Amino acid sequence: MRRIAIAAAATVSVVVLLFSYRTSTDATPVATGRPQPSRPANPPTAAGGDGTFTGDAADTRYGPVQVRITVTGGRITAADAIDYPQESGRDVRINSAAVPELNQETLQAQSAQIDTVSGATYTSEGYQQSLQSAIDQAHR
Repeated sequence: MRRIAIAAAATVSVVVLLFSYRTSTDATPVATGRPQPSRPANPPTAAGGDGTFTGDAADTRYGPVQVRITVTGGRITAADAIDYPQESGRDVRINSAAVPELNQETLQAQSAQIDTVSGATYTSEGYQQSLQSAIDQAHR
């Protein structure tokens, strides 16, 4: 009788855990083993005027993200997130790894079509929005 009670309690616990599991509603692809769409062989550059351009701040769930780029010879030569969430220790831990990766992705892609950093989805999306704004300013 005791084994039956333990088995029933375990079953109820598993069912409760399954129903409380929250799935992401984000449509951003995650590493699923499926091939991701490839980028164009010659990505668009930030052609236009040379200089430094600061994108509009993009509001995210955890705070604003703002990107500044430097364009030289029609190419993005520097990309820096000048504002991003740093309110909590979790924000600092996540973004201290994500922001340098996003900056590097920008230099490689030469566009706002960069990969989302796993675990930093909101920062990545805000970064992409602000980056696109900076690129648009460079094209004016």
